[in-house]
Amino acid sequence: MRLGELEFTVVKDGGFRLDGGAMFGVVPKPLWEKRMPADERNRIGMDMNCLLIRSGGKLALVETGAGDKMSPKLQEIYDLGKGKRLLENLAAKGVKPEQIDIVINTHLHFDHCGWNTRVVNGKLAPTFPNATYYVQLGELEHAKHPTERDSASYFPENFLPIEEAGQWRLLEKDAVILPGVEVIRVPGHNADMQCVRLTGGGQTAFFFVDLVPTTAHLPYAWLMGYDLYPLTTLENKKKWIPEVAREGWLALFAHDAKVVGAHLRVSDKGDVYVAEPVEIE
Repeated sequence: MRLGELEFTVVKDGGFRLDGGAMFGVVPKPLWEKRMPADERNRIGMDMNCLLIRSGGKLALVETGAGDKMSPKLQEIYDLGKGKRLLENLAAKGVKPEQIDIVINTHLHFDHCGWNTRVVNGKLAPTFPNATYYVQLGELEHAKHPTERDSASYFPENFLPIEEAGQWRLLEKDAVILPGVEVIRVPGHNADMQCVRLTGGGQTAFFFVDLVPTTAHLPYAWLMGYDLYPLTTLENKKKWIPEVAREGWLALFAHDAKVVGAHLRVSDKGDVYVAEPVEIE
């Protein structure tokens, strides 16, 4: 998809499953299961959607999925490995890891930064050796010292080798990374998650990441149990969902297995926003 001089496409890191109750918090199961059916272990199926962007003569990758370093036990818990993985999907587009100039991590939960690193000759190394990796400073510091509540979401092997290689570029506010590629700090899911806004040719796309991980999370009150600051998430959903709809921006979803991109409109009942899918290569 082109936005003026900027070009982007979605590259997936395959599917995975998380507990449906955790994904929908206080929303009763009979409601959320109508939208996303659970398996016998109460897990719902999702995808890990990453963005490959060409802008200003550079190649940027937003998010890196879950990677390939998890133990067999964790792979089974999260039902990883369904579908082609990130590096295979990049290769299908003719992109090698060394060609990536920039990696943007919206945050450092394992399902968003796993391919930051891989094992090479028995040692951890950056998967994208020539890339500058961007993340908010506060998120990296929190990832190193998480709370008991969210420590299971952070795997040091995904981010410490980037520090050792000197490839981090740490941010402390919103920033323009490339022409038409802007990161915007949007707390709620955690303190320093950043969404990504793409602009060009009079058009805009907004990557909601875990503010609105799937189209099923468009209702304001449908918040994840994973959110550290749910009321802040609520405030930011009330800010960004209407703006995306009002301005006619393309909404991009990080974990929806069926709808990666959509335009948003108010439902016929007028009490919630609904997604009208848009085909993205």
